[in-house]
Amino acid sequence: MPKLIRITTVPLSLKLLLTGQMKFMKAQGWEVIMVSADGREISQVVKSEGVRHEVVPFTRMITPWNDLKCLWRLYQLFRSEKPDIVHTHTPKAGLLGMVAANLAGVKIRLHTLAGIPAMAAEGRKKGLLENVEKWTYANATEVWPNSQGLFKFVLKQGLTNELKLKLIGQGSSNGVDLTKFNRASLKENHLVAATMRIMPGEDDFIILAVGRLVKDKGIEELVSAFTNSKIVGMSKLVLLGEFEQQLNPISQETIQTIREHPKIIQIDWTDHVPHYLALADVLVHASHREGFPNVLLEAGAMQVPVICSDIIGNTDLITQQKTGLIFPVKDAAVLREALEFAFVKRDKMAQYAENLYHYVLSNFERSRVHQEIFNNYQRLLKAAEMGE
Repeated sequence: MPKLIRITTVPLSLKLLLTGQMKFMKAQGWEVIMVSADGREISQVVKSEGVRHEVVPFTRMITPWNDLKCLWRLYQLFRSEKPDIVHTHTPKAGLLGMVAANLAGVKIRLHTLAGIPAMAAEGRKKGLLENVEKWTYANATEVWPNSQGLFKFVLKQGLTNELKLKLIGQGSSNGVDLTKFNRASLKENHLVAATMRIMPGEDDFIILAVGRLVKDKGIEELVSAFTNSKIVGMSKLVLLGEFEQQLNPISQETIQTIREHPKIIQIDWTDHVPHYLALADVLVHASHREGFPNVLLEAGAMQVPVICSDIIGNTDLITQQKTGLIFPVKDAAVLREALEFAFVKRDKMAQYAENLYHYVLSNFERSRVHQEIFNNYQRLLKAAEMGE
């Protein structure tokens, strides 16, 4: 029975980014272990995936002494468990997981790349983060960028050689669950609850953003574009996500606007994202950096029109005026114009959403992505056996 260890920095990533993958691999007869820092999501993810979880106290910040302790814990875990494959996600888990797996002699070491923090960094921090990426890739046997754009970026920046890179299917780390993100499967009580939280006026145009409220997600530009738009009096901006001021904080001015503006609704995280998408007239994803954004797949599956920034990941899925609208990253003025266009040209936006819907259905159904990942695990196991 092959043994697989999957690692993310925080358990929320196991729950949201890798939903169903561990359960799928277990169903193929594999032993699977999950690893992350402690967190309230652990009991839920253990129950839903049906596999064991080990706690390693990762942080998402630069904490050298704690990181060394985590490296040692991972090394001990790998020496004890002797996994056939270690597969990491997220920057901190990727670096420490790949280094420890290499030191412990694990033959197959995989890192899925779903965004590069260095892309949005500046100065000395940018150089440090680029070195972290290089160290991670150097200790991996394969690196799986989750979009064609990231694949090309890694090569262009010289972060690793092409032989280490592998794009799984058409991209995405986990595809989209078309049974959940499906208008026909929505539950009326959750739909009513979401409506009550938004409290839309009869003719309000609902603009939705989903994700952490941090600077890198383009929240400052979105709030500015919305509040300065011609449609602010006929719309509502719904921000579905929590403030995260420890890392990458947004300005106090923006926070104050979010909290006080009568047309902006901020809602902490919910497991009922499909119900909010069902109420939205447009989904805006203004992020500064991405790998392959799940929220755009989810909007596509729910037939919600999309406006997004012109960054890697977004442009792997969205084509300008074919499957959505694209604006220059960090450009609040053009974003404002896009919001006004979406308000006026609803038929065109609906057509873009329909085109995106069919593209998502054809390429990103979740079980198809799981099977692609499993096929590549099998490929690597076979190659390792032949190499012995």
